[in-house]
Amino acid sequence: MTTPRRAVLTTLLAAAPEHLTAEDLAQAIHDEHPDVDVSTVYRTLTLLDELGIVQHAHLGHRATVYHLGDRHQHLICEECGVITDVPLHVLDDLRAVLRRDYEFELHPEHFGLMGRCRAHRHAEQRHADR
Repeated sequence: MTTPRRAVLTTLLAAAPEHLTAEDLAQAIHDEHPDVDVSTVYRTLTLLDELGIVQHAHLGHRATVYHLGDRHQHLICEECGVITDVPLHVLDDLRAVLRRDYEFELHPEHFGLMGRCRAHRHAEQRHADR
């Protein structure tokens, strides 16, 4: 285990359960290890993702984020940007329909689902009721 790889893992562990970009990680690592370049962070994240230690996700129009832990789905509020992690099994029915009707295998954990969080749904409903 090299120093840069250890630094990436240590930073991800310290940030859990946050979702960090490679740039976030590089910036956090830079204070203690100024010689670790962002390209090294990217290469390390790619390796850790291939090994199943780190997962990456594309959350809307943001940069790709990385996190440790189990694979899960991300719900992103398009109003406030809050990210809610949900287990993959909540999409089992959709995955089954896509497989059966379209012969398509969905891998939902790589992309976040956009919508509105509870607070913004309620605010929208109150506005509509006026």
